[in-house]
Amino acid sequence: MLDFSTLIPYIIVVIGLFLIPGPAVLLTITRTVQSGRKGGIMTGLGIATGDFLHTLFAAAGLAAILMSSALAFNVVKYAGAVYLLYLGIREMISKPSEPQLPKVESAGALKSYFSAAAAEVLNPKTALFFLAFLPQFVNHERDGIVAQFLLLGFIFVVLSVMYTTGIVLSVSALKGVLKRMSWTGRLSRLSSKFAGMIYIGLGLKVAFQRQQ
Repeated sequence: MLDFSTLIPYIIVVIGLFLIPGPAVLLTITRTVQSGRKGGIMTGLGIATGDFLHTLFAAAGLAAILMSSALAFNVVKYAGAVYLLYLGIREMISKPSEPQLPKVESAGALKSYFSAAAAEVLNPKTALFFLAFLPQFVNHERDGIVAQFLLLGFIFVVLSVMYTTGIVLSVSALKGVLKRMSWTGRLSRLSSKFAGMIYIGLGLKVAFQRQQ
């Protein structure tokens, strides 16, 4: 299994990524405004469910490769690192647009949950992110590679639910913030650079780590 020297940096990175406003955050805010606290919380649970399914897909698709040889493991990690570097550079040089709340129909709690889960599962960018992100924290020299994937995914889901629930509970303050578009534009620019730094940092971590 994973030790604290891996889990602590992983948790810090995940929290840093959550602090960057993205589609999941905007969808949660929209549902909360439309359907109230229950709808927002169910949307957050749906997003977390979709993320955990991506973890299962990544574990099923990569575990056999990672267990086959050290070379295959390094190929997967370096390919993921290159993709993360690409994401980081793109975020650093791109011109962020003003954040816009998505237009979705009003829905009950169950529909909010299933629609959010489906949107997250069917998002190819999310699938690529998990395939690139999770292997950076999997230890090839330890037993239980599948269990490592599942633990990382479980931690991601728990933190995601905590974060989206916090957004729902503070949505009244967020509504006031969203009206000040000049402020949100500045937030969008800062969060884009922050995201780029995280992605580039992960990519460089793999590029310069000591080979076993």
